[in-house]
Amino acid sequence: MTDSESTAAPRSVTRQVARVVLLDPDDRILLLHGYEPEDPADTWWFTPGGGLEGDETRAEAALRELAEETGITDAELGPVLWQRHCSFPFDGRRWDQDEWYYLARVRHTGTEPRPQALTELETRSLAGLRWWTSAELSAARETVYPTRLAELLRTLLDEGPPSAPVVLAPEIV
Repeated sequence: MTDSESTAAPRSVTRQVARVVLLDPDDRILLLHGYEPEDPADTWWFTPGGGLEGDETRAEAALRELAEETGITDAELGPVLWQRHCSFPFDGRRWDQDEWYYLARVRHTGTEPRPQALTELETRSLAGLRWWTSAELSAARETVYPTRLAELLRTLLDEGPPSAPVVLAPEIV
């Protein structure tokens, strides 16, 4: 190893993530409300999901994360809708993620989600969750990720799932 190699910055590892666009029979979407642990005033809404563990597939990770974060275990997982790369600061570090968004549905209106198995970081950074109509999401003045979610949801509801996953523009915060 040369001196320049030993002092080089470590390479960033891109986290493989599965997210869920969970819809109920009334076409409402479930979003989690998160915040920066060191600044609870810095908040945003986002879809359930998280990083792959071990050798699980993205679909397996999507269903596991959905169960852990919402308690919902009877959702029917559909196709991958969107893919995106994002990079953002959170909890004192930079997160680089390759995210796949799966469509999923629950059969019952009024399904009350309740987190079941949150990590320590999730416990320190989740304020709650709620179902949103497309109109509510379009009118929201709060930060939502991905940033075009209201438009993407409206297209999904109007046209159905895309024939192949749509690659979204990277989001670097």
